[in-house]
Amino acid sequence: MARTATGLAFLVVLVPIFVAVAAAQAPPPGAGRRGPADEAFSAFDRYFDGRLTEQGIVGASFVLLSDHQTAHARTFGLADLAAKRPVGADTIFHWASITKTMTAIAIMQLRDRGLLSLDDPIVKHLPELRQVHNPFGPMESITLRMLLSHSAGFRNPTWPWGGDQDWHPFEPPGWAQVAAMLPYTTIEFPPGSKYSYSNPGIIFLGRVIELLTGDDYEVYVDKNILKPLEMHRAFFDAAPAHLRASRAHSYFWKNGGPVEARFDFDTGITVSNGGLNAPLADMARYLDFLVGNPARQAVYEGVLRRASLEEMWTPVVTVEGADEAGGKMGLCFFLEEHGGIPFVAHSGSQNGFISHIYVSAKRRVAYVVAFNTVAEPVGPDGKANTRQLDRDVRDYVVRNVIPALAGR
Repeated sequence: MARTATGLAFLVVLVPIFVAVAAAQAPPPGAGRRGPADEAFSAFDRYFDGRLTEQGIVGASFVLLSDHQTAHARTFGLADLAAKRPVGADTIFHWASITKTMTAIAIMQLRDRGLLSLDDPIVKHLPELRQVHNPFGPMESITLRMLLSHSAGFRNPTWPWGGDQDWHPFEPPGWAQVAAMLPYTTIEFPPGSKYSYSNPGIIFLGRVIELLTGDDYEVYVDKNILKPLEMHRAFFDAAPAHLRASRAHSYFWKNGGPVEARFDFDTGITVSNGGLNAPLADMARYLDFLVGNPARQAVYEGVLRRASLEEMWTPVVTVEGADEAGGKMGLCFFLEEHGGIPFVAHSGSQNGFISHIYVSAKRRVAYVVAFNTVAEPVGPDGKANTRQLDRDVRDYVVRNVIPALAGR
């Protein structure tokens, strides 16, 4: 990709910093490594550092789990460009839409406790949605299950009316703003007929959680998911004072160089849709829960029964016309196959952060990756380099790293 003189100067100055930081984070030769995995991990580090440097990524982190242990971890670059603070094991990234998977788990918890049914009409819990224009029939036909599988017919963006000025709220601050626009909202296709990613649909589920439990969404998830899984450095929206210094800044490439995005932002009413922040160590605990660990079965079953979790990974609709095209949609989890390995997965993209989780419970392997930079768009489709980079990393891990784990 072509860079301006400013952008090239940025890379020339920072490439040595990136390499030094990445090398400092790597374990000493031979530490915790055996057999073919040693070379596979070393080769991955070279690939990861090289591709990220090439694409102008300011900072990133990667953790691979195998058999309920951290098999490999890699950090890269800077969490704060101005302060030259490197990404470390404790750096907190923003996880954006990966938050949706926790919203779905919370809904399943309430289902298992008898507080709702997945086939409940959404208007049973949110009667305000009767104001939505549905040219395909009554709003009673739209169920919680359809919202969980992105097949209810709602639009994609939460708030397509402004939000493009620095002085605008980052997202609508409260339910009142969303509710006020319901009479101006339309159902775009017959509910249940196909997949179409919808942020408002997940916000409706977050509102249901609040109404049924009496807790704010953040409080409920903290009490019922984060704390039981010992995700003690995870939080929603603005960071608590003692963690603010660990939070990564984020960047967009503009005019040949990285420009900082809003820092320590508040996702407002969209918190259930994309408000989670956490270091990769906490996200690794979440992945271990998804994989299923016999040593922690009692704790994990206390969060959500394994049968209910696996129910979420049952295909509901086919995914078309998206980055995940060719896969299936379960209940807030994408069901994909790469290199002959079935994965449950979800990505996140917001405010300069891009992230992904991939979990193969059958292989007892999972990984999480996060980038704090969205690179310049390339190609006729206008997709950002970082999205392609995310897919390239996935393909490399599937082809070259996961097969080597068998030799450990």
